[in-house]
Amino acid sequence: MKLKGCAHKFGDAINTDYIISGRYKFRIQDPKELAKHVMEDLRPGFYKTIKKGDFLVAGSNFGCGSSREQAPIAIKNAGIQAVIAKSFARIFFRNAINLGLLLIECNTSGFKQGDRLEVDTDKGYVFSKANGKKVNITPLPGFMARIIKDGGIIRHFKKHGGFKI
Repeated sequence: MKLKGCAHKFGDAINTDYIISGRYKFRIQDPKELAKHVMEDLRPGFYKTIKKGDFLVAGSNFGCGSSREQAPIAIKNAGIQAVIAKSFARIFFRNAINLGLLLIECNTSGFKQGDRLEVDTDKGYVFSKANGKKVNITPLPGFMARIIKDGGIIRHFKKHGGFKI
């Protein structure tokens, strides 16, 4: 899969309360409305800067904290096509895959805010047009890639009549 978009850069240990504040987690049920508050505690008005197909780029341990699914739901519904980070908290990783949000693990230290990135998941790299460098990515296992391609675990089950790996 080939993807192109703009990088929105964040640091290490971005927890799920930074992704979507606890004050919205249960009060807002509509995913599109929830998305309007993504990352607002770190960057007020952030939602308005996103163009459909952009990337969230972060450091280590992205998605740490609580295990609520609202965090990947808010990211995906904001129009972010993938989160690119050095590493992910395991429960966030599982929730994101189950919801069909693509996660890409690689060294993000060379990426900057606003960089135009090209991702090729088949060939296993992220390319930054800003610095001309390719960074290898950690590939997803095949069954996870199929879940992402199908749009999440529920759509995968519906498409295949159960879990097919």
